[in-house]
Amino acid sequence: MSDTTITAGRKEWIGLAVLVLPCLLVSMDISVLFFAVPFISADLRPTGTEQLWIMDVYAFVLAGMLITMGALGDRVGRRRLLLIGGAAFGAASLLAAYSTSAEMLILTRALLGLAGATLMPSTLALIRNMFPDPAQRKTAIALWTAGMTSGAIVGPIVGGFLLEHFWWGSAFLVNVPAMVLLLVCGPLLLPEFRAPSAGAFDLMGAVLSLAAVIAVIYGIKQTAVDGAGVTPLAVLLAGLAAGALFVARQRRHPAPLVDLTLFRHRAFGGALAVNVMTLFGFVGITLFTSQYMQLVLGLTPFAAALWSISVFPGIAGAIALSGVMAARVRPAYVLGTGLLVTVAGLLVLTQLRTGSPLGMLLVGAALVAAGIVMASTLTADLILTAAPPERAGAASAMSETGSELGGALGLAILGSVGAAVYHHRMADVLAAAPLTGVSPEALRAAEDTLGGAAAVAAGLPGQAGAAMLRAGQEAFTQGLNLAAAAGAVLLAATAVATMIALRAVPRSARPAGQDAPAPPPVPLHGR
Repeated sequence: MSDTTITAGRKEWIGLAVLVLPCLLVSMDISVLFFAVPFISADLRPTGTEQLWIMDVYAFVLAGMLITMGALGDRVGRRRLLLIGGAAFGAASLLAAYSTSAEMLILTRALLGLAGATLMPSTLALIRNMFPDPAQRKTAIALWTAGMTSGAIVGPIVGGFLLEHFWWGSAFLVNVPAMVLLLVCGPLLLPEFRAPSAGAFDLMGAVLSLAAVIAVIYGIKQTAVDGAGVTPLAVLLAGLAAGALFVARQRRHPAPLVDLTLFRHRAFGGALAVNVMTLFGFVGITLFTSQYMQLVLGLTPFAAALWSISVFPGIAGAIALSGVMAARVRPAYVLGTGLLVTVAGLLVLTQLRTGSPLGMLLVGAALVAAGIVMASTLTADLILTAAPPERAGAASAMSETGSELGGALGLAILGSVGAAVYHHRMADVLAAAPLTGVSPEALRAAEDTLGGAAAVAAGLPGQAGAAMLRAGQEAFTQGLNLAAAAGAVLLAATAVATMIALRAVPRSARPAGQDAPAPPPVPLHGR
């Protein structure tokens, strides 16, 4: 039976709401933590490097394990893996909430990344299985994308409220009741799907993919923070070597984790590259804007979260515009337009100063978010439709891997660029006007993060405290400016490359050699 003759019913549409829930939480978890950074910094006193690890180890592990978990879901059952991941995510959230040191929080964030890697591929793969009709699938993916976007909006509001009334660990506890709801409703509303002949699981390939992703990102991050040293360069080269071995193994293996033939389809490879770069710009710069509102403009977490809602009209307009354009314009120009809108937002952020009005920040943030949504709404469908249904788990895992890898690289590279600018600027300030009566540990904290500088400034008398805080705010803003400029250059280049490389891809592309829809996978339990 052809895919196009099968339509989803009420159960599938209700089940879609259950699938959107993990996406909402993953998105909320990231945005909640952005607002929690100053509180974590004050409580656990992480170094600048530890603070970056707290932020990005989740994405590192998530990106490294997505391919493995996507392939595993194709073999053991996508619903089963989703529910296992939900239980693990809830347990890891409890551990993270009660972390007593920066090292413990880094470890629990890594566990959250491992659990989260089981969630994302399963949600998108099940959408491919539950909605075989192309028109219904596009609608379902648009709703899935809206769920991710809503998480970014709801997360700061929930997080701001919690941070104003409770301790920073409460930002993790919101995951627990939602995961319980997923575990209760999932078995009732979601069908189970498994590829009928996926073959043996490639354990060595899984190890190589994890090693490659983590080593490459670590090497890039350390080089950005400390400069080109022997250790980060050696780790980076080791990661690239592991990646080359992984690709070679996937070409030879009878049941590879990644079907490399998918990259012959231009829409698949191009959409995957856009996924990486859009999240690179979005996550990398959001880390700065959330702290700017609190530590430079002086807003409370809840007030900053409420102001962040003002970007929603831009996001809603971007979703509508991308849908209209996708029906009339080739994908290359929809994606290119979205990227250029993001570039415009980043250019606005390069002009921020410590005395700039809040509206200037919000305009830049709205343009960045709108451009990301325009691009990501289309990339998910391009990637999924390039793969046969029985490989939907692996394809969706690659889509999510691209997103998470882009986010991790954004935190690692843009975050490190901003951190390096801040560190060097503050080191110069403290060298020019040494402080007496302040411990070496506090001075190092002031050099590493704006939160550390604010804490030191609070303990200094009169003009000395005000000068310290002002110097930290100026150094942080300069770091934000340079990070936004670097992101704008890279995304502008990506926009041009995308419009050139994908200009021949039609509005509705089918993989090369796939003249007819592939048969649906074997359901383990009836719908």
